[in-house]
Amino acid sequence: MKLSFTKMQGCANDYIYLDCRKSGVPENIAALSEKLSRRHFSIGADGIICICAAQTAGADGMMRIFNADGSEGRMCGNGVRCVAEYLFRHGYASGTAADVETLSGVKHIVRREPGLLTVDMGAPELAPEKIPVTGFAKPVVNELVEVNGGAVRMTCVSMGNPHCVVYVPDTAGLNLPVLGGAMEHSKWFPEGVNTEFIQILDETHLKMRVWERGSGETWACGTGTCATVAALTELGICPAGEDIHVQLRGGVLTIRVLPGRQLLMTGAAETVCEGTTEV
Repeated sequence: MKLSFTKMQGCANDYIYLDCRKSGVPENIAALSEKLSRRHFSIGADGIICICAAQTAGADGMMRIFNADGSEGRMCGNGVRCVAEYLFRHGYASGTAADVETLSGVKHIVRREPGLLTVDMGAPELAPEKIPVTGFAKPVVNELVEVNGGAVRMTCVSMGNPHCVVYVPDTAGLNLPVLGGAMEHSKWFPEGVNTEFIQILDETHLKMRVWERGSGETWACGTGTCATVAALTELGICPAGEDIHVQLRGGVLTIRVLPGRQLLMTGAAETVCEGTTEV
């Protein structure tokens, strides 16, 4: 059977996008995501994102995300920008704003120009049970913990999915598979965790590498970038109300914290290619 797809990327966070608005999500989506996401052997991607018919009144579409290991994620900030761009480009959303339903709620996206979008990511959640992170009775902010034989300071945040922000002097020399894997499977995170390793350049410029649960190192993570800026704002390192520029392996995302801790994320969304594959 031939499967039509669109490959898109936001800050090099690349996914295979399937238009499932009429057909629904394929029954074998977990196996399909594992198969098609294999780089060098298939299309290659961080996973599959299904663009579905909205279930919430007023929404323009719904996003379901499946990681490269077949597991389902709740939210992807770079992915939701690409979904919105797809809806605009194909005439399924009109004007300059779209609402996309996710498993973490409906996200409002403004299209500033073709390929450049701002997402209202909502407010971060720091309560341990909401992330979830276990072993802590209060929000985990700049907590010193031992990981893989070394000590790190971590701040735990949910942006609809779990994040752990770790501060490092230099992101370049990290052994990310070891450190990221240790965090993902640590005793504190019963559902796994996405870990952001952050180098602070100054109060409005950061460098970041990310290890995503179910996918390993990716070149960018929108929710992780938001979680990072939220964490550093809580610590008084990054100022609220100003654009914070985060350099990832795949490019730059710009985050702004508004009153009430609401986060806006601005970044690109581009089509890489379209095609069909035999499945």
